[in-house]
Amino acid sequence: MANKIEGIFTPHVVPLDAAGRIEEGELRRYLDWLIQKGVHGLYPNGSTGEFTRFTAEERRLIVRIACEVAGGRVPVLAGAAEADARETIRACEAYAGFGARAVAIVSPFYYRLSPESVYAYFREIALNSPIDVTLYNIPMFASPIDVPTIRRLIEFPRVVGIKDSSGDLAFLMRVIAAARAARHDFSVLSGWEAVLVPALMVGADGGTNASSGVVPELTRKVYDLARSGRLDEAMGLQYKLLELFDTMLYSADFPEGFKAAVELRGFVLGPGRQPRTAEQRVDSAALQRVLKCILAEHGYVDAPPEGCPPRTGVPGNDRVAQITQSVLAELRKRGAL
Repeated sequence: MANKIEGIFTPHVVPLDAAGRIEEGELRRYLDWLIQKGVHGLYPNGSTGEFTRFTAEERRLIVRIACEVAGGRVPVLAGAAEADARETIRACEAYAGFGARAVAIVSPFYYRLSPESVYAYFREIALNSPIDVTLYNIPMFASPIDVPTIRRLIEFPRVVGIKDSSGDLAFLMRVIAAARAARHDFSVLSGWEAVLVPALMVGADGGTNASSGVVPELTRKVYDLARSGRLDEAMGLQYKLLELFDTMLYSADFPEGFKAAVELRGFVLGPGRQPRTAEQRVDSAALQRVLKCILAEHGYVDAPPEGCPPRTGVPGNDRVAQITQSVLAELRKRGAL
Protein backbone atom coordinates (compact mmCIF):
# COMPACT_ATOMS: atom_id res chain seq x y z
CA MET A 1 0.00 0.00 0.00
CA ALA A 2 1.26 3.48 -0.85
CA ASN A 3 1.88 6.18 1.73
CA LYS A 4 -0.96 7.57 3.80
CA ILE A 5 -2.89 10.41 2.17
CA GLU A 6 -2.32 13.65 4.08
CA GLY A 7 -1.84 17.36 3.55
CA ILE A 8 -3.64 19.91 1.40
CA PHE A 9 -5.20 18.54 -1.78
CA THR A 10 -6.56 21.14 -4.19
CA PRO A 11 -9.98 20.59 -5.82
CA HIS A 12 -9.18 22.75 -8.82
CA VAL A 13 -11.21 24.61 -11.42
CA VAL A 14 -10.99 23.77 -15.13
CA PRO A 15 -10.23 26.43 -17.78
CA LEU A 16 -12.35 26.41 -20.94
CA ASP A 17 -11.76 28.03 -24.33
CA ALA A 18 -14.21 30.33 -26.13
CA ALA A 19 -16.06 27.31 -27.54
CA GLY A 20 -16.47 25.73 -24.09
CA ARG A 21 -13.81 23.05 -24.60
CA ILE A 22 -11.21 22.18 -21.97
CA GLU A 23 -8.24 24.50 -22.45
CA GLU A 24 -5.48 21.96 -21.90
CA GLY A 25 -2.54 24.36 -22.01
CA GLU A 26 -3.99 26.70 -19.40
CA LEU A 27 -5.03 23.76 -17.21
CA ARG A 28 -1.49 22.41 -17.27
CA ARG A 29 -0.06 25.84 -16.44
CA TYR A 30 -2.48 26.25 -13.54
CA LEU A 31 -1.83 22.81 -12.06
CA ASP A 32 1.94 23.27 -12.31
CA TRP A 33 1.58 26.62 -10.51
CA LEU A 34 -0.38 24.98 -7.68
CA ILE A 35 2.36 22.39 -7.21
CA GLN A 36 5.07 25.03 -7.26
CA LYS A 37 3.17 27.04 -4.62
CA GLY A 38 3.25 24.11 -2.24
CA VAL A 39 0.03 22.11 -2.27
CA HIS A 40 0.51 18.50 -1.23
CA GLY A 41 -1.69 17.01 -3.95
CA LEU A 42 -4.16 17.64 -6.76
CA TYR A 43 -7.84 16.77 -6.65
CA PRO A 44 -9.35 16.79 -10.15
CA ASN A 45 -13.09 16.27 -10.67
CA GLY A 46 -14.16 17.72 -7.34
CA SER A 47 -17.17 19.94 -6.73
CA THR A 48 -15.04 23.03 -7.38
CA GLY A 49 -14.08 21.49 -10.71
CA GLU A 50 -17.77 21.20 -11.68
CA PHE A 51 -17.40 17.50 -12.46
CA THR A 52 -21.13 17.05 -13.12
CA ARG A 53 -20.89 19.54 -16.02
CA PHE A 54 -18.35 17.46 -17.94
CA THR A 55 -18.79 14.23 -19.86
CA ALA A 56 -17.20 10.98 -18.69
CA GLU A 57 -14.60 11.35 -21.45
CA GLU A 58 -13.81 14.90 -20.35
CA ARG A 59 -13.46 13.80 -16.73
CA ARG A 60 -10.93 11.20 -17.85
CA LEU A 61 -9.03 13.84 -19.79
CA ILE A 62 -8.90 16.13 -16.75
CA VAL A 63 -7.49 13.35 -14.56
CA ARG A 64 -4.97 12.30 -17.19
CA ILE A 65 -3.69 15.87 -17.46
CA ALA A 66 -3.48 16.19 -13.68
CA CYS A 67 -1.45 12.97 -13.45
CA GLU A 68 0.87 14.05 -16.25
CA VAL A 69 1.48 17.47 -14.71
CA ALA A 70 2.00 15.98 -11.25
CA GLY A 71 4.57 13.61 -12.70
CA GLY A 72 5.18 12.01 -9.32
CA ARG A 73 5.89 15.36 -7.63
CA VAL A 74 2.62 15.19 -5.72
CA PRO A 75 -0.12 12.53 -5.53
CA VAL A 76 -3.40 12.86 -7.39
CA LEU A 77 -6.68 12.11 -5.62
CA ALA A 78 -9.11 11.84 -8.51
CA GLY A 79 -12.86 12.30 -8.25
CA ALA A 80 -14.35 9.16 -9.78
CA ALA A 81 -18.09 9.44 -9.16
CA GLU A 82 -20.14 8.30 -12.14
CA ALA A 83 -23.78 7.38 -12.70
CA ASP A 84 -23.65 4.00 -10.97
CA ALA A 85 -21.24 1.55 -9.40
CA ARG A 86 -20.26 -0.12 -12.68
CA GLU A 87 -19.38 3.16 -14.37
CA THR A 88 -17.54 4.31 -11.27
CA ILE A 89 -15.43 1.13 -11.30
CA ARG A 90 -14.60 1.79 -14.96
CA ALA A 91 -13.44 5.27 -13.98
CA CYS A 92 -11.34 3.73 -11.20
CA GLU A 93 -9.69 1.45 -13.75
CA ALA A 94 -8.91 4.38 -16.05
CA TYR A 95 -7.49 6.55 -13.27
CA ALA A 96 -5.34 3.72 -11.98
CA GLY A 97 -3.88 3.48 -15.46
CA PHE A 98 -3.12 7.22 -15.48
CA GLY A 99 -1.15 6.91 -12.24
CA ALA A 100 -3.52 8.49 -9.70
CA ARG A 101 -2.73 7.73 -6.05
CA ALA A 102 -6.37 7.11 -5.15
CA VAL A 103 -9.91 8.04 -6.11
CA ALA A 104 -12.51 10.01 -4.17
CA ILE A 105 -16.04 8.72 -4.61
CA VAL A 106 -19.08 10.66 -3.52
CA SER A 107 -21.95 8.76 -2.01
CA PRO A 108 -24.83 8.15 -4.45
CA PHE A 109 -26.53 11.43 -5.31
CA TYR A 110 -30.01 12.45 -6.55
CA TYR A 111 -31.66 9.43 -4.89
CA ARG A 112 -31.63 9.66 -1.10
CA LEU A 113 -30.52 6.17 -0.06
CA SER A 114 -30.59 4.27 3.21
CA PRO A 115 -27.33 3.55 5.08
CA GLU A 116 -27.53 -0.07 3.94
CA SER A 117 -27.73 0.99 0.28
CA VAL A 118 -24.82 3.39 0.77
CA TYR A 119 -22.81 0.55 2.27
CA ALA A 120 -23.71 -1.80 -0.60
CA TYR A 121 -22.62 0.81 -3.16
CA PHE A 122 -19.19 1.35 -1.64
CA ARG A 123 -18.76 -2.36 -0.90
CA GLU A 124 -19.18 -3.14 -4.61
CA ILE A 125 -16.56 -0.57 -5.52
CA ALA A 126 -14.16 -1.61 -2.76
CA LEU A 127 -14.25 -5.23 -3.93
CA ASN A 128 -13.64 -4.38 -7.60
CA SER A 129 -11.53 -1.22 -7.74
CA PRO A 130 -7.89 -1.59 -8.81
CA ILE A 131 -7.03 1.66 -7.00
CA ASP A 132 -7.39 2.85 -3.41
CA VAL A 133 -10.69 4.54 -2.56
CA THR A 134 -11.51 7.48 -0.31
CA LEU A 135 -15.13 8.00 0.68
CA TYR A 136 -16.59 11.45 0.05
CA ASN A 137 -19.26 12.55 2.51
CA ILE A 138 -21.16 15.65 1.38
CA PRO A 139 -24.67 15.30 2.81
CA MET A 140 -25.92 18.58 1.32
CA PHE A 141 -25.67 17.02 -2.16
CA ALA A 142 -25.61 13.25 -1.69
CA SER A 143 -26.73 10.44 0.57
CA PRO A 144 -24.89 10.83 3.89
CA ILE A 145 -22.31 8.29 5.04
CA ASP A 146 -22.96 7.77 8.73
CA VAL A 147 -20.40 6.61 11.28
CA PRO A 148 -21.65 2.99 11.56
CA THR A 149 -21.38 2.68 7.76
CA ILE A 150 -17.87 4.14 7.84
CA ARG A 151 -16.88 1.58 10.49
CA ARG A 152 -18.08 -1.22 8.20
CA LEU A 153 -16.31 0.17 5.13
CA ILE A 154 -12.98 0.66 6.93
CA GLU A 155 -12.71 -3.13 7.00
CA PHE A 156 -12.04 -3.18 3.25
CA PRO A 157 -8.31 -2.73 2.51
CA ARG A 158 -9.06 -0.66 -0.61
CA VAL A 159 -10.94 1.97 1.44
CA VAL A 160 -8.09 4.13 2.72
CA GLY A 161 -9.75 7.36 3.79
CA ILE A 162 -12.67 9.74 3.86
CA LYS A 163 -13.21 13.34 2.82
CA ASP A 164 -15.87 14.95 4.99
CA SER A 165 -17.55 18.11 3.70
CA SER A 166 -20.38 18.16 6.19
CA GLY A 167 -18.89 21.08 8.12
CA ASP A 168 -19.91 19.26 11.31
CA LEU A 169 -16.86 19.16 13.56
CA ALA A 170 -18.49 16.82 16.09
CA PHE A 171 -19.26 14.36 13.29
CA LEU A 172 -15.66 14.64 12.06
CA MET A 173 -14.39 13.82 15.56
CA ARG A 174 -16.58 10.71 15.66
CA VAL A 175 -15.18 9.65 12.28
CA ILE A 176 -11.61 10.18 13.50
CA ALA A 177 -12.30 8.16 16.64
CA ALA A 178 -13.75 5.30 14.58
CA ALA A 179 -10.86 5.41 12.12
CA ARG A 180 -8.12 5.47 14.75
CA ALA A 181 -9.69 2.55 16.58
CA ALA A 182 -9.65 0.44 13.42
CA ARG A 183 -6.61 1.40 11.29
CA HIS A 184 -3.60 3.67 11.68
CA ASP A 185 -3.30 4.12 7.90
CA PHE A 186 -6.83 5.45 7.34
CA SER A 187 -6.87 9.12 6.29
CA VAL A 188 -9.46 11.66 7.42
CA LEU A 189 -9.58 14.85 5.36
CA SER A 190 -11.72 17.93 5.98
CA GLY A 191 -13.47 19.26 2.90
CA TRP A 192 -14.69 22.43 4.62
CA GLU A 193 -11.95 25.04 5.09
CA ALA A 194 -14.06 26.99 7.56
CA VAL A 195 -12.99 24.35 10.09
CA LEU A 196 -9.56 23.42 8.69
CA VAL A 197 -7.50 24.32 11.77
CA PRO A 198 -10.02 22.89 14.27
CA ALA A 199 -10.14 19.72 12.15
CA LEU A 200 -6.35 19.42 12.24
CA MET A 201 -6.38 20.07 15.98
CA VAL A 202 -8.70 17.14 16.62
CA GLY A 203 -6.71 14.76 14.43
CA ALA A 204 -7.59 15.23 10.75
CA ASP A 205 -4.78 14.40 8.33
CA GLY A 206 -5.36 17.31 5.98
CA GLY A 207 -7.94 18.99 3.82
CA THR A 208 -9.37 19.21 0.34
CA ASN A 209 -9.98 22.93 0.28
CA ALA A 210 -11.21 25.04 -2.63
CA SER A 211 -9.41 28.12 -1.30
CA SER A 212 -6.11 26.34 -1.88
CA GLY A 213 -6.80 26.76 -5.59
CA VAL A 214 -6.72 30.54 -5.06
CA VAL A 215 -4.20 31.05 -2.25
CA PRO A 216 -2.21 27.79 -2.10
CA GLU A 217 0.52 29.61 -0.17
CA LEU A 218 -1.86 30.69 2.59
CA THR A 219 -3.62 27.33 2.86
CA ARG A 220 -0.32 25.44 2.98
CA LYS A 221 0.94 27.81 5.68
CA VAL A 222 -2.21 27.24 7.76
CA TYR A 223 -1.60 23.50 7.54
CA ASP A 224 2.10 23.73 8.41
CA LEU A 225 1.47 26.00 11.41
CA ALA A 226 -1.28 23.76 12.77
CA ARG A 227 0.73 20.58 12.36
CA SER A 228 3.76 22.15 14.07
CA GLY A 229 1.68 23.19 17.09
CA ARG A 230 1.74 26.94 16.40
CA LEU A 231 -2.00 27.10 16.89
CA ASP A 232 -2.39 30.81 17.65
CA GLU A 233 -0.69 31.72 14.38
CA ALA A 234 -2.64 29.05 12.54
CA MET A 235 -5.95 30.36 13.86
CA GLY A 236 -5.03 33.92 12.90
CA LEU A 237 -4.54 32.78 9.32
CA GLN A 238 -7.63 30.58 9.54
CA TYR A 239 -9.77 33.67 10.11
CA LYS A 240 -8.24 35.39 7.10
CA LEU A 241 -8.85 32.28 5.05
CA LEU A 242 -12.43 32.16 6.34
CA GLU A 243 -13.07 35.74 5.24
CA LEU A 244 -11.79 34.98 1.75
CA PHE A 245 -13.73 31.71 1.63
CA ASP A 246 -16.99 33.39 2.69
CA THR A 247 -16.56 36.13 0.09
CA MET A 248 -16.02 33.60 -2.69
CA LEU A 249 -18.76 31.25 -1.51
CA TYR A 250 -21.61 33.64 -0.74
CA SER A 251 -21.14 36.43 -3.26
CA ALA A 252 -21.98 34.30 -6.32
CA ASP A 253 -23.29 30.87 -7.24
CA PHE A 254 -20.70 28.22 -6.43
CA PRO A 255 -18.04 27.95 -7.79
CA GLU A 256 -18.13 31.28 -9.69
CA GLY A 257 -16.59 33.21 -6.80
CA PHE A 258 -13.64 30.83 -6.67
CA LYS A 259 -13.16 31.03 -10.44
CA ALA A 260 -13.17 34.84 -10.31
CA ALA A 261 -10.45 34.70 -7.66
CA VAL A 262 -8.35 32.20 -9.66
CA GLU A 263 -8.45 34.61 -12.61
CA LEU A 264 -7.06 37.30 -10.31
CA ARG A 265 -4.03 35.07 -9.80
CA GLY A 266 -3.30 35.32 -13.52
CA PHE A 267 -5.20 32.48 -15.19
CA VAL A 268 -7.77 32.63 -17.99
CA LEU A 269 -10.70 30.32 -17.26
CA GLY A 270 -13.06 31.29 -20.07
CA PRO A 271 -16.84 30.90 -20.03
CA GLY A 272 -18.36 28.34 -17.71
CA ARG A 273 -20.69 25.53 -18.69
CA GLN A 274 -23.47 27.06 -16.60
CA PRO A 275 -25.13 29.96 -18.48
CA ARG A 276 -25.35 33.28 -16.67
CA THR A 277 -27.52 36.33 -17.11
CA ALA A 278 -26.25 39.86 -17.75
CA GLU A 279 -27.01 40.72 -14.13
CA GLN A 280 -24.85 37.85 -12.93
CA ARG A 281 -21.98 39.02 -15.11
CA VAL A 282 -22.17 42.45 -13.51
CA ASP A 283 -22.18 40.81 -10.08
CA SER A 284 -19.10 38.82 -11.06
CA ALA A 285 -17.24 42.01 -11.94
CA ALA A 286 -18.13 43.54 -8.57
CA LEU A 287 -17.06 40.34 -6.83
CA GLN A 288 -13.69 40.49 -8.53
CA ARG A 289 -13.11 43.98 -7.15
CA VAL A 290 -13.87 42.80 -3.62
CA LEU A 291 -11.65 39.74 -4.00
CA LYS A 292 -8.82 41.82 -5.41
CA CYS A 293 -8.83 43.97 -2.28
CA ILE A 294 -8.71 40.89 -0.04
CA LEU A 295 -5.91 39.29 -2.05
CA ALA A 296 -3.99 42.57 -2.14
CA GLU A 297 -4.08 42.79 1.66
CA HIS A 298 -2.38 39.40 1.79
CA GLY A 299 0.21 40.47 -0.78
CA TYR A 300 -0.87 38.19 -3.62
CA VAL A 301 -2.00 40.86 -6.13
CA ASP A 302 -1.76 44.66 -6.48
CA ALA A 303 -4.56 46.74 -4.98
CA PRO A 304 -6.97 48.28 -7.53
CA PRO A 305 -6.07 51.86 -8.59
CA GLU A 306 -9.28 53.21 -7.09
CA GLY A 307 -8.34 51.80 -3.70
CA CYS A 308 -10.30 49.52 -1.41
CA PRO A 309 -13.30 50.30 0.79
CA PRO A 310 -13.16 49.65 4.53
CA ARG A 311 -13.60 45.96 5.29
CA THR A 312 -15.30 44.57 8.36
CA GLY A 313 -14.79 40.91 7.51
CA VAL A 314 -18.55 40.48 7.06
CA PRO A 315 -19.16 39.85 3.33
CA GLY A 316 -22.59 41.49 3.29
CA ASN A 317 -21.36 44.66 4.97
CA ASP A 318 -18.25 44.80 2.82
CA ARG A 319 -20.38 44.38 -0.29
CA VAL A 320 -22.40 47.46 0.68
CA ALA A 321 -19.22 49.43 1.30
CA GLN A 322 -17.83 48.37 -2.06
CA ILE A 323 -20.99 49.45 -3.88
CA THR A 324 -21.00 52.76 -2.04
CA GLN A 325 -17.40 53.42 -3.05
CA SER A 326 -18.19 52.58 -6.69
CA VAL A 327 -21.08 55.05 -6.72
CA LEU A 328 -18.92 57.78 -5.20
CA ALA A 329 -16.17 57.13 -7.74
CA GLU A 330 -18.67 57.43 -10.59
CA LEU A 331 -20.06 60.71 -9.19
CA ARG A 332 -16.53 62.12 -8.95
CA LYS A 333 -15.91 61.21 -12.59
CA ARG A 334 -19.04 63.11 -13.56
CA GLY A 335 -18.01 66.10 -11.49
CA ALA A 336 -20.93 65.76 -9.13
CA LEU A 337 -18.67 65.71 -6.08
